[in-house]
Amino acid sequence: MKLLVKLGGTLLDNVDSRRRLAAELTALRDAGHALVVVHGGGKQMTRFLAERGVESKFVNGLRVTTPDVVDAVLKVFAGSVNHELVASLVEAGAMAVGLSGIDACLAEAEQMDPALGAVGRVVRSNPAVLETLTRDGFVPVVACVAGDRHGNVYNVNADLMAVACAVGFGVDRLIFLTDVDGVRDAEGSVISTLRPSDCRHLIEAGVATGGMQAKLNAAMDALAGGIGQVVIAPGALERAAARILAGEPIGTTLVPEAEEVARDA
Repeated sequence: MKLLVKLGGTLLDNVDSRRRLAAELTALRDAGHALVVVHGGGKQMTRFLAERGVESKFVNGLRVTTPDVVDAVLKVFAGSVNHELVASLVEAGAMAVGLSGIDACLAEAEQMDPALGAVGRVVRSNPAVLETLTRDGFVPVVACVAGDRHGNVYNVNADLMAVACAVGFGVDRLIFLTDVDGVRDAEGSVISTLRPSDCRHLIEAGVATGGMQAKLNAAMDALAGGIGQVVIAPGALERAAARILAGEPIGTTLVPEAEEVARDA
């Protein structure tokens, strides 16, 4: 199975959590899955900037990315966060390779909005490097940084980077491991299954806001791009991804409008 797992940056900020997740991801690769990992790192970025006296500014949940912030994006996302995760995967026995969207034009982007600075929207993905690495047993680990053909560097929302890579690579399953239990309804209960129409209703009703709204929009983009199933699940739960693939009802599963849920691997 082709599988992409997106890890929220909060899960990687603690060394024990990072090492546990690395071991679990390595087990997925050892089970024969062609695995790609995409990660965020917003918490680490905010801390890095604050330590240098740079205030983080957000517009509609997106970090305004000035030239100083672009430098931090490279140092934090494509630097420390990426390589700490790669090191943990190597420790666990995986032949992990750190990448960003800049490498081999994996994710080409354009500026989203001049008011946001160097925040990018991915316009195309070249999965050749992912195909080459996974075919030979490597685990690509992709930071949420993109580029273009003119040498520009863009800060890209990690969920959208995951979707771009997943669609380009043609994965069978996209799993978002995050710091929440799943998508909740108006009463606060985790919803087991959602279709795009359900997602739109949650957003329009003001139930899904902020980061969850962005994640649902990203998941709908993935389904529209041909991904058969997207799961939003708690990364703090041990072996969450493996248990999802085994059919356990963990988190929230998103499926195309007319399809039934099939959790079996």
